[in-house]
Amino acid sequence: IGSYRKQVELEMKNNNSNHSQPLLKMSNIQIEGFADERWHKIIKGIDLTLHRGQILGLIGESGAGKSTLGLAAMGFARPGCRFTGGEVEFDGLNLTKMPEYEKRRLWGTRITYVAQSAAAAFNPAHRLLDQTIESTVRGKIKPELEAKADAKKLYEELQLPEPNLIGDRYPHQVSGGQLQRVMTAMAMSARPDLIIFDEPTTALDVTTQAEVLASMRFIVEQYNTAAIYITHDLSVVAQMADDIKVLRYGEEVEEANTREMLSNPKKDYTKSLWSVRSIEKEEKSNDDYVLEINNVSAAYGASKVLFDVDIKLPRGRTVAVVGESGSGKSTTARVITGLLPPSNGQVVFNGSPLLPALNQRSKEELRKIQMIYQMADVAMNPKQTVLEIVGRPLEFYHGLKGKEQDRRTIELLEMIELDESFMDRLPNELSGGQKQRVCLARALAADPEIIICDEVTSALDQIVQEGILKLLMKLQDELNVSYLFITHDISTVKAISDEVVVMFQGKVIEQGPKTKIFSPPHPEYTQLLLSAVPEMDPDWLTNYLDNKK
Repeated sequence: IGSYRKQVELEMKNNNSNHSQPLLKMSNIQIEGFADERWHKIIKGIDLTLHRGQILGLIGESGAGKSTLGLAAMGFARPGCRFTGGEVEFDGLNLTKMPEYEKRRLWGTRITYVAQSAAAAFNPAHRLLDQTIESTVRGKIKPELEAKADAKKLYEELQLPEPNLIGDRYPHQVSGGQLQRVMTAMAMSARPDLIIFDEPTTALDVTTQAEVLASMRFIVEQYNTAAIYITHDLSVVAQMADDIKVLRYGEEVEEANTREMLSNPKKDYTKSLWSVRSIEKEEKSNDDYVLEINNVSAAYGASKVLFDVDIKLPRGRTVAVVGESGSGKSTTARVITGLLPPSNGQVVFNGSPLLPALNQRSKEELRKIQMIYQMADVAMNPKQTVLEIVGRPLEFYHGLKGKEQDRRTIELLEMIELDESFMDRLPNELSGGQKQRVCLARALAADPEIIICDEVTSALDQIVQEGILKLLMKLQDELNVSYLFITHDISTVKAISDEVVVMFQGKVIEQGPKTKIFSPPHPEYTQLLLSAVPEMDPDWLTNYLDNKK
């Protein structure tokens, strides 16, 4: 893969393509979105050119217009948006002037899309193989039997386990990383000319992410497919893209070859993206433990998923729990909150054992342990305003109503660096970072002693991530709240934690102060986890795979 990629990069740099005509040409694209009773410009005259075999990375913070521009490459504007200028030309076809029914013949066959959340993109009631080949068969590109055989070949090329059998499973029966690869196979099934990858590895742990990135890159290079790779993760785009285009506020900041962009960005904004995540919390110790998990085992039905887990959370400190998908991180959180009663062991809070199940615990015990979830989109009722979302725990736990509830809601919004103008907004009127801040305000409304943060920054861009982490640290200093911070992002661990717990296959591999965990020698699995963290080096993935062999 490495030698092939360097050859492609060289050819792209010299003449931009092996083909004289671009596959995709977007000229002066202008798109508006409707909000607050009026139309707003969200893409402001962007040009984009893409050749066969070329991967273009689109990067920028939340609201930059990355996904909107990626969808526009398909000739598509999502509901509430409209094209107001420019043209999208795909292989000689003007998509902006093409009737919808004709574009639908291209979507899923010649142009395909890989979404950020594979779990939300699959139909839970249908088997993976049937969904993989649906567009190919419906588009009459291949007959069903041939398409199924080809899908199994793609599964094998994407290094999925049991490629001849995994297609018989339903979406819930495979891991997140496996589902993301099946979605890539679905996108490749029709052998499209263009694939739009929209944050496809954001929610994956580092070891799974490296495998998925390698599979995606191999499959795109193997079939000389053009791709637009949308991401906020600079180290990921360094592995995938031949060229990078930086967006901000719906406008292009700059575009260059990946190596040149990484080594010598021209614009101040691009340089600021490169320098984010400079924070690193000073490690502090404390022998006063607010929470102790003692010898806990747990199972889903007959499947045992936690094995004799021991974790201690010091008062007013942050313990980060890291590990790959399926290591037991979120299951441990479910045991702590009482959502999954343990089969063995106990959870001790402030020196007293908690009853195993949620419905056995007192309201006061429930109040003191709160949780913030990874996907703020699905953690909030889309029909409720911010006032109703934050106000519910204020009424439930503290009995606040009316003006008292309004006053405390405003205080909480100011605490999370928002203002009272947000009180009447619905979740779809908030950015990703604002949604996560509202979820934090809802947790703080209970006045908890512990907040469990389950991948709360993984879906956010680098700049917004840094803002949330700084806010969490500030609130910890002010309120002496303790955080159990579940994450797969090692840079987040270094930024916010006092202690680190490493989990693998339902067991704790090690726990200790941050400096100790990140200092060699490491246990074998910790070393694997640390070595799988992508770097802003275009050759990192190739070198990582070579070393793994």
